[in-house]
Amino acid sequence: MGLLQQGKWVDQWYDTGNSGGEFRRQDSRFRHWLTPDGKAGPNGELGFKAEKGRYHLYVSLACPWAHRTLIFREIKQLQAYIDVTVVEPVMLENGWEMKDPLYGFDFLYQLYLKADASYEGRVTVPVLWDTQTQTIVSNESSEIIRMFNTAFNHLTGNMTDYYPETLHKQINALNDRIYDTINNGVYRAGFATTQDAYEQAYHSLFDSLDWIEGLLAQQRYLTGDQLTEADWRLFTTLIRFDAVYFGHFKTNRQLLADYPAMSGYVRELYQIPGVADTVCFEHIKTHYYASHLMINPTGIIPVGPVQDFTAAHGREQQGEYR
Repeated sequence: MGLLQQGKWVDQWYDTGNSGGEFRRQDSRFRHWLTPDGKAGPNGELGFKAEKGRYHLYVSLACPWAHRTLIFREIKQLQAYIDVTVVEPVMLENGWEMKDPLYGFDFLYQLYLKADASYEGRVTVPVLWDTQTQTIVSNESSEIIRMFNTAFNHLTGNMTDYYPETLHKQINALNDRIYDTINNGVYRAGFATTQDAYEQAYHSLFDSLDWIEGLLAQQRYLTGDQLTEADWRLFTTLIRFDAVYFGHFKTNRQLLADYPAMSGYVRELYQIPGVADTVCFEHIKTHYYASHLMINPTGIIPVGPVQDFTAAHGREQQGEYR
């Protein structure tokens, strides 16, 4: 993590400020919308028309936020419509490094400056780039997956809806709690710089994981029988939990493997066609352990754990939900 100030890169991992040692995530800055006809999106921001071959997605295979967008690219069959560049797993003093096929850039911050020469702030993945106007459409993962969910339907014929109108209220409520206490909660624990801030994040995280386990013991997905974006937003944190968050971020009350319903649920989602191809534990472990040197000064990357997400999930057969 880092940021641009007055056109220069500043190596800064997190913003604690006067927050009592608590990690605070800054908001995304590019919030335009990709729509079928190019009209403005639901937030009223400038619209970009969905077209084949026009857009380029920059991601890290390590980042759970970027991972959401890769999953939606797969499950909405957008592989032929949106090209992808994967940044290098280790992020150090120059931020995300890459071999950029569009402009020959070496660092992601150069792409941000191409979009806006006066840009100041965090330089993050994912980035949805418009090659036609040569600017960033969005760097907000939660909105990019909403775009991917509907914008290309008329081109692909894939009408599967992961944010159905009848479930908006339920999905939004799930997203709010999961984001605050789980998706961002692991970071709040891992990047805390005081004991109190760490313990608050730790307890909120496991309160919510216990709540999720209870839900999934009774039903197949978070909203019931229908797979939605809420499940995919949770999945990208859970798939990383035992490999990095448990040890590296000190969220070590118990492993994901110790939750019967939740671990079966993750195996089920992992086995959906195309999803396994978006998961790269080599990148995940390398990034967290070799980049976060303030947490892991030696940069040693653990060999384990041994995980198998290809085993039959067996949730129906074992009666883990009804």
